[in-house]
Amino acid sequence: MKKIGVLTSGGDAPGMNAAIRAVVRKGIYHGLDVYGVYYGYQGLINGDIKKMELGSVGDIIQKGGTSLYTSRSQEFKTDEGQQKGIEQMKKLGIEGLVVIGGDGSFRGAKKITEKGFPCIGVPGTIDNDIPGTDFTVGFDTALNTVIQAVDKIRDTATSHERTYVIEVMGRDAGDLALWAGVSAGAESVLIPEKSDEFEDVIERIKRGHERGKRHSIILVAEGVGSGLEFGKKIEEAMGIETRVTVLGHTQRGGSPTANDRVLASRLGAKAVDLLLDGQGGKMVGIQGNEIVAHDIIKVLDMAHKPELSMYQLSKELSI
Repeated sequence: MKKIGVLTSGGDAPGMNAAIRAVVRKGIYHGLDVYGVYYGYQGLINGDIKKMELGSVGDIIQKGGTSLYTSRSQEFKTDEGQQKGIEQMKKLGIEGLVVIGGDGSFRGAKKITEKGFPCIGVPGTIDNDIPGTDFTVGFDTALNTVIQAVDKIRDTATSHERTYVIEVMGRDAGDLALWAGVSAGAESVLIPEKSDEFEDVIERIKRGHERGKRHSIILVAEGVGSGLEFGKKIEEAMGIETRVTVLGHTQRGGSPTANDRVLASRLGAKAVDLLLDGQGGKMVGIQGNEIVAHDIIKVLDMAHKPELSMYQLSKELSI
């Protein structure tokens, strides 16, 4: 293999730039020509592809977002669009592709793989919802962003003796809300995997009031529903003043943490190693602090499972 490509797709995540940098510099170190594909799969179809040099990825490791930009492509969901993308790479002699992104991006990589083109997936999403890896690139940074927001909101909640509902991202997974709930000391956490426990939230607020507690922090994962709706339901059930904060896309931005920079660098480098070894159709990840590789087709047939022992721990520590 002499030439490889790299792209970012779907929602951006802090640390994507560190992964891009790792792919480019690891590839060049081993004598490869590395091409950056701009604007994700749509850029692949359009042939928006440029050769990268060492300086192309200088001073990006500390930046959030993605220097290759990203998009969501409906055209690439079709067989015709996928074939167009493969043909664009073949024109330049590109023999393998690294895809940095989340679940939807990996499904695109799976399609390329099934068409016989070597492709390696690097999990980059704040949702932490990819099977086969303990953590995804961007999760740790987003988690710290949520924690910082909760800490500040708690100051106000305490001063005004109010209940605050904070809606966090995560798509259909509750990892972000769950880890933030434990690390920020939230009184209650609502996640999609345990979405039937609203009555328990009300009981916790009642018990808190009985022992003199006048403020509460409740984290709601977006996969459960609207934070605004839960705020109204709490007010109706308790008759107490409730405020709602939707953190939104603040969670996707910002300079990546050291953990995300190191993880992205390790995963990006491993992706290049696999291509150099003649392997495709793989997803790289981290399990027990070891970098691993799985069959990308099998991984996407698996269901993501959060660490529900953390959910029980959050309940035990917030009595």
